[in-house]
Amino acid sequence: MAYPDFQTNIEDPAVYRHAVERFRQAGIVLPTFSQLAEPATIPGQIREALKGVNPDAPDPRNLFRVHWHNRAGHPDAFTESPEYMALPSALTGVDAQILVALGDRFPMIRAHKVLAAYACLAPRLVTGRFDPTRHFAVWPSTGNYCRGGVAISRIMGCRGVAVLPQGMSRERFQWLEQWVESPDDIVRTPGSESNVREIYEKCAELERLDTHVILNQFAEFGNYLGHYSCTGPALERIFQAERAGSPSLKLRAFVSATGSAGTLAAGDYLKERCGSRIVAAEALECPTLLRNGYGEHNIQGIGDKHVPLIHNVMNTDFVAAISDRSTDALGVLFSSPEGHDYLRRRGVPGPALDGLCSLGLSSICNILAAIKTAKYLGLGADDAILTVATDGAGMYGSERERTLSTRFPKGLGGTVAGEIFGQHMLGVDTADLLELSHEDRTRIFNLGYFTWVEQQHLPLEEFEARRSPAFWTGLRGLLPAWDRHIEEFNRCVATG
Repeated sequence: MAYPDFQTNIEDPAVYRHAVERFRQAGIVLPTFSQLAEPATIPGQIREALKGVNPDAPDPRNLFRVHWHNRAGHPDAFTESPEYMALPSALTGVDAQILVALGDRFPMIRAHKVLAAYACLAPRLVTGRFDPTRHFAVWPSTGNYCRGGVAISRIMGCRGVAVLPQGMSRERFQWLEQWVESPDDIVRTPGSESNVREIYEKCAELERLDTHVILNQFAEFGNYLGHYSCTGPALERIFQAERAGSPSLKLRAFVSATGSAGTLAAGDYLKERCGSRIVAAEALECPTLLRNGYGEHNIQGIGDKHVPLIHNVMNTDFVAAISDRSTDALGVLFSSPEGHDYLRRRGVPGPALDGLCSLGLSSICNILAAIKTAKYLGLGADDAILTVATDGAGMYGSERERTLSTRFPKGLGGTVAGEIFGQHMLGVDTADLLELSHEDRTRIFNLGYFTWVEQQHLPLEEFEARRSPAFWTGLRGLLPAWDRHIEEFNRCVATG
């Protein structure tokens, strides 16, 4: 195959030596993918070295925290099962068990996209395709991926460039301003969440410079494999932990907003292991998968108006569309004292209320899509749906301010909190959900042609190869090869 991240041999020995020397000078050690999937296998001396290291600091040792097994409030400890929320029916309005993995336990950016960024850059470094002494790592994104990329770049001793729409939340830009080497390393493109093509066009311009390497999360199969190998097993452990107390529990579905489609790779893992189905969520205001649609929306971090190259479309079972009016309104409800008071009166327990701070806009989208799926399938108390909270509420304070000022200028007092909850949580219905037939999958797959072949000039045979299940199962052979390269790279760094 001609995809650049299929490389498993050393492409340029000189570039490889530069990377080894840079890492030796900085004392950087890389984790393998198997260690990030099973943090208990991380060597004791490395885990000991993590003690006292701030998880949010630009410290290379935090690479060994780029996994789902971090414990909130206890930075020196890893968990056997990732931390998660089991949402009570008083909150969801359904009997099905909705289990939410918490992405804000990840280091540095408090979002799981830092795993995707590592999975895209590390294979290039250890195969001589990225020179940290001269290359800029360019991270196209609508939010968290570029933050993860900038964080990974900085602690690996190279220059990171964030490319993202100018309309994203103020908090994203404030975070980036603290982490980039230069203000010029934040590239603002026109539009907002739905303007992915403009990001690609800027990246094509930057790629003309031989110093700039584009790590496009929508097309990098390291993103897919990182989530297949790490997020998939983490979610399976969550289900096993919940089933330990409910032996009759069955995993019925995995739900994730499409975004770059990297997280959806965990659905492929869970489908094989547990027989669950895969639900891709998107914004109702831009129903690309659902209706070949277009538009603008504010569910920040999920991208749209195209089908990512790394989306295993032919293995996807449902598409569910969620309105940003719901995610915006519930974001305000879940973060306000008035909202908590109302939910408490409705019987939502304290731990669930405390966990609402772990839900950003796309996280709420995932939960609403899980509720919609539970209602469509008629699921009960012995059925579980897994999903992820990609990030927490911390990145969206400015968005809540805007929603309050434009939609709820008098606050959430009186009956407003109840109206929000009734309309946008209890009122979730089964409209705008499509159970995919083979014809539907074929339509969605074909839609990707216009982005990847016509616009991005991918050879047609490489685009078509992804239609076969054998393509996706064949990808997994890259993981042990990359781990061997990482181990050899670490030996070269240590021994010279």
